[in-house]
Amino acid sequence: MFRSGAVKILSILASLFRFDRPNWTAAGLCVLASVVFWIFNSLNKPYSTNIKFPLLFEFDGEKYAIAGPLPKSINLNVSGTGWDLFRKRFGLKVPPILVPLEHPNEIQKIVGSTLEPILAGQVGSLKINFVVTDTLHVAIDKKDSHRYKLVADISNLNFREGYGRTSRVVVLPDSVRIEGPERILHALPDSLILKINGQDVAEDFRDEDEIIFLGSELVKREPTIAQIMFEVAEVKTVEVKLKVKADSPSAPSYDSITAVFQVPTAHFSDFKEQSKGIYTQVNSKFYNHSRKVIPRLVNVPAYAHPLRIDSVLLRTN
Repeated sequence: MFRSGAVKILSILASLFRFDRPNWTAAGLCVLASVVFWIFNSLNKPYSTNIKFPLLFEFDGEKYAIAGPLPKSINLNVSGTGWDLFRKRFGLKVPPILVPLEHPNEIQKIVGSTLEPILAGQVGSLKINFVVTDTLHVAIDKKDSHRYKLVADISNLNFREGYGRTSRVVVLPDSVRIEGPERILHALPDSLILKINGQDVAEDFRDEDEIIFLGSELVKREPTIAQIMFEVAEVKTVEVKLKVKADSPSAPSYDSITAVFQVPTAHFSDFKEQSKGIYTQVNSKFYNHSRKVIPRLVNVPAYAHPLRIDSVLLRTN
């Protein structure tokens, strides 16, 4: 009897939890409908949250140029229905916030709280409670344009032993026109240096180098690439004595100094004769506090490259 009663109880419990496939499907749909109803009901209620909006600055691009990285977004605390906040929060239909600047070169920073009146009409149905971003730093300047000379620096170029440069360095074009913010252009030197690198150079050199400098990504360059070229051949070093000519009584007491030249092997014999016409000039206007002057070389053949020249010590009056 006891066993019969236990079987009946188990049979009853099994019948309570016995669902065929249609019953399980119906139950699942009921649960899903309840969840959806709860979500929709929640999204219709008002909420407050912080949302990051993309940011754009409006200014006259013909007169002004960006002189540094500008803020790309602004963080606002806003109120609205769950639907509106959901769309904005996950980047759906979020138009950029526009900040008009009439004289952008006169502005370095903008206090976030002062932007609320400008932003209020740009967030749709949302209400701005306050601007979370404390300060926006702005770097916009008047636009200007200048032309700068291009100079190649080959001091880091390594030649194969016994080889060297045998002609002047040619840069094509020899200048670049740059347009951009004044603060960047006015900070540039009159000549821009193109640093050339290379190893084991033993033939005529030709290379292209991008014209880059601090802030070059913020300006317009015409052109952006320059060519550097010069001839390379076997060379020898020659040490010669040169006459010294001066422009004042403070000239050095000695009348000759030593200089070392690099000349192509093919011109070695010619240089021995032509070096007799090379001399140095001393301009007493240009000397340092120790009265030392580097003389200026005169009548140097185009194929000869000065490697070293002695300085001279001016006499005191």
